[in-house]
Order: sequence, then structure tokens, then C-alpha cells
Amino acid sequence: QVQLVESGGGLVQAGGSLRLSCAASGSILSIGAMGWYRQAPGKQRELVATAAEDGSPNYAASVKGRFTISRDNAKNTVYLQMNSLKPEDTGVYYCFSDQTVSMDGSGGYVFDEYWGQGTQVTVSS
Repeated sequence: QVQLVESGGGLVQAGGSLRLSCAASGSILSIGAMGWYRQAPGKQRELVATAAEDGSPNYAASVKGRFTISRDNAKNTVYLQMNSLKPEDTGVYYCFSDQTVSMDGSGGYVFDEYWGQGTQVTVSS
């Protein structure tokens, strides 16, 4: 069973920085894209950033120039460096892994996407 575990959330003042990490574990053979969504109270979940398997990044317009996504394929881990944080960046941040191939323990393969449990980021003004 593949699991994604996030870390690095917390409380920070506006203008500050945080670094989120998300490690995927399990009998993983390959992962397509990895990335981050966030959900603010009362709002829909929105895409923040993604990193393709080759590391090519894609950002939401609201975070471009402030956030940097990176990944370490050897560790099945994706990172999100968040600088110049604003109160509107507050929310629960969820990582995901897309097109993930893993072993099912019975000699078969599983092809699916997975989500972390979320980590709270709060930016005070």
C-alpha cells in the first residue's frame, strides 16, 4: 500500500518562509507527476504546483515567483519551498502522486494516484 506523508507545515508571519516535504512509501516502481494542492476554509481545493517526472515545474499564477517545487525521485519525495508568504496562502496543503505504479504484494501491479493527509499552513498578517 502506498502512503504519502507530509511534513513542514506551521504558523508563520506574512513575508516568512516554510518548506513542505512529502514522502511516498511502499512498493513503488514509478511515479508520474507529484505536487501540491491547498484548501482554504470555505473554498475549493486548488492546485498550487506540480513537478513532472523529469522535474519540470508548473505553478498556479498566485504562487509563481514565490514558491518553488522540487522532487527527489530516488527518495520518492516532493518539496515545496514557500517564500514571501501571504495570509491568503493559509490553508491545508495536500500532496499527491499521479500515475503511481506499485506492487500489490501478490506479484501484481497497482496503477493509481495517492494523496497525503494534509498539513496546515497558517500565515498571520
